[in-house]
This record gives sequence, structure tokens and C-alpha cells, in this order.
Amino acid sequence: MAIRWGIASAGKISHDFVTAMTSLPIDEHIVIAVAARDLSRAEEFAQAHNILKAYGDYEQLAKDKSIDIVYIGAIHTQHYNLAMMMLSEGKHVLCEKPMTMSLADTTKLISYAKSKNLFLMEGVWSRFFPIYDTLRNIVETNEIGDIHHVFANFGVDLQDVDRLIKKELGGGTLLDLGVYCLQFATLCFGNEMPESITASGFLNEEGVDICMSACLNYKGNRSATITSSSLVKLPNRAIMCGTKNLIEVPSFWCATTLNAEHFNTVMEQLPKVSLRAKFNFINSAGLAYEIAEARNCILKGLIESPKMTHEDSLTLAKLENEILKQLGVQY
Repeated sequence: MAIRWGIASAGKISHDFVTAMTSLPIDEHIVIAVAARDLSRAEEFAQAHNILKAYGDYEQLAKDKSIDIVYIGAIHTQHYNLAMMMLSEGKHVLCEKPMTMSLADTTKLISYAKSKNLFLMEGVWSRFFPIYDTLRNIVETNEIGDIHHVFANFGVDLQDVDRLIKKELGGGTLLDLGVYCLQFATLCFGNEMPESITASGFLNEEGVDICMSACLNYKGNRSATITSSSLVKLPNRAIMCGTKNLIEVPSFWCATTLNAEHFNTVMEQLPKVSLRAKFNFINSAGLAYEIAEARNCILKGLIESPKMTHEDSLTLAKLENEILKQLGVQY
């Protein structure tokens, strides 16, 4: 059975999303329509990806009864309104991270999806890579002993990229890059909330963070230290340190390998797409994992994914809320 998709926004991440879908069986996924605020952009996107329908506003997409689920690839500040619109018309929703700009809106969105008995998932694509199944097993089986410290950093020189520097677009490194560090920490510590958070960083003239560091302290002498930056490239890796061993995950937000002493290195191959396919972002073929997960959950009648639950999204929103407050970022 094919799941029928609608695509909200014709930007770079939506391009990668639809391109990654080509690695999956054609009888399981079909894109019915794409919508953008500019009809010409939607039409150009539809032509590039052989999509039948193109809409110049999102309401038309929401009202299209031939669509089962909508992928929201729009800018952060549009997530809440678009997700609400799609859910109100009976559509399942896969929404890019962050789910919304605030804890209050994320809570409302999840509550509404539950009331409508519709599937809603935050697109933290990291969680669906096969490497993360290995990581979950390591945590759950205590394979490296008790995890006491987690380190994760994500930095890229993005000083000229509007989505990182403009407040009106929901800019800032925490919501764009740091969220991946946070999700890694919450995975390692079982979605537990820390006892305390200390965050600091620097803001640009628009009042959004251009770099930030945060220390999350958990009970039992455990901690997570995260850093995000749009000023420079960082090592861009994550490490979990246990009493028996440590695990290093290069490119942890889209991981295909993990390394450890006295532990066989694990490597995974990305899904295969057309050799002509071009992506905007690293390892975007891996978006196929979350696409497949959404279909599997819907066919099972689930309204959330066990790999990225509603509670996971609420925990991320709580952490983001507190860190932004300490940084002095107000949207």
C-alpha cells in the first residue's frame, strides 16, 4: 500500500527529502502534491520531481483529500501553524525539527494530534539511522557500563545563511544545530530531564545565538556538554563515556559509523538513490529512514514513533526553552 505524501515548502530540505524517497519501493510512497507560498517555486519543484500537483498556498495542500501525510520542510517559524492546518484537515504530519518554536506550542500540537488520532512525528532524522538502533542497544544493555559523560558538538561556518542569522526565520544555532546535540544526550540518558542546566553564548545584532555551550547535570554524577556554532567548523562528533568503554560517533546527526576501543567498528551504507541525484546536505539519502518509519507507523495505526516519541519531542522542547531563556533569545 502506497502512502500518499504532500510536501509543504519547496526549499532545499524538501528537495533532499523527495530525492531520498526515490530509494524506497515505488509502491510504498508517492508524492501527490507540493505547496509553497510562491506558486512558481512549487511548479518548478513539481516539474523537477515529477509531481502532478503544485499549489501556491498551503491551505490547498491541506484540503487535498488524496493526501495521507504532509512533510513540513518550511522554516521553523511556520511549523506550528502549518502542522495545525494539516492536522485539522485530517492529515498525518512529519514536521522538520524543531517541531515548533516553543514548549507551549509543541505541547498544544501534540495534544491536538492525539485528539484527532493522527500520526505526528518531529523529523529528528538522526533517530532513524540504523546506527542509532545500535546506540540504543548499547545504552539499554549497559554494554559500555554506566554512562557518566556525554559530549556533542555541531558547528559549521554559516554566517551568511539567513535561516541561521535572521530572527524572523527562527534563526540561531540551538534550534538548527544544537538540537542534534540535545537529542544525542537525551538518547544516552533515557529521556531524563537534568537537575540543572547552565548555558552561555553569543548573540548577533538580531538577538539570536551564533554560538552557544550548555552543560546539563543529571543526578548520579552524570553530565552532558554540548556546543553549537555558526562561526566555525567544529569537530562535529559525539562521544558517550561509560565506566567500561567510550563510544565515538562521527557526524552523529546523520551517522553511518561508530567507533570504540575493544569494540568492533560499526559501519552502515546509506540507501541507494539515482546516480544523478544531487543533495544539498550531507548524507541526505538517510532521510529515507524517517520516511519509511512514518509509513510503518501509520500502517500499524500508531500516532507516534517509538524511535522519536511525543515525549522525546517534549523533552527537547523543555531543554530548548530553558537554554534559550538563559541565552537571552526571545522569538
